[in-house]
Amino acid sequence: MPRFHFHVEDGASYPDEEGVELPDLATAKAHAVRYFADMLKTSPCTFWDGDQLVMEVADETGLTLFSLHFVGIESPALYQLQVAEPEGPEACEAPLPQPPA
Repeated sequence: MPRFHFHVEDGASYPDEEGVELPDLATAKAHAVRYFADMLKTSPCTFWDGDQLVMEVADETGLTLFSLHFVGIESPALYQLQVAEPEGPEACEAPLPQPPA
């Protein structure tokens, strides 16, 4: 069974050294979307600091097969409004989750 590695970058790099054995590319794509969704649910403010949240999925030889990108872009209109930001470090600080098995 092939092994896929789900490397994450959000301004810092989080290489997936272990990887996950999955039956095929279609399953790896579905796994990547679920993992990406879990990251967004767990750390919803990760990408608001200007960095993209990127996941590159590689095979066991290190060849990148596909990538997912998520970036939040604030409208310039926000700078004209008084928009309340969440208070306290718990509003956006949470570690990235580990890849689901």
